[in-house]
Amino acid sequence: MRQMITTLAMVFIGFTAMAQQQATNPNAPQIEFETEVVDYGTIEQGANGVREFKFTNKGKEPLIIKNARGSCGCTVPSWPKEPIQPGQDAVIKVKYDTQRIGPINKSVTVTTNAATPTKVLRIKGQVKKPEQVKTTPVKEKSSLMAK
Repeated sequence: MRQMITTLAMVFIGFTAMAQQQATNPNAPQIEFETEVVDYGTIEQGANGVREFKFTNKGKEPLIIKNARGSCGCTVPSWPKEPIQPGQDAVIKVKYDTQRIGPINKSVTVTTNAATPTKVLRIKGQVKKPEQVKTTPVKEKSSLMAK
């Protein structure tokens, strides 16, 4: 029993030391976004709902994006599946369902192998109904006036 407790303690200490070593890796990838909030402004229902979050790997090792998850089904991210090399730029695209009228206030949680492994990106804005096109009736020339 004592030997089992000692073994478990050593395994725990090993994992803790390994986690600390990874957390202090000076060469770890670093994800830096141009902006962490994209403002759609006021857009019409059915408008293009795709926006991009541009980022750079500022670290010294390849950056791997493990996952990106929208806060609901109306916010769908897509991200590069291949490693982003040090100094390389890339984008995470986010598609918002613009059929939903009202305010936009959603998030996308990005999980990576970077020194800071989780980043939360936000989208905001307003979706409004399309303006009804107002037309002025055109007076047709009568056939008598045309002659």
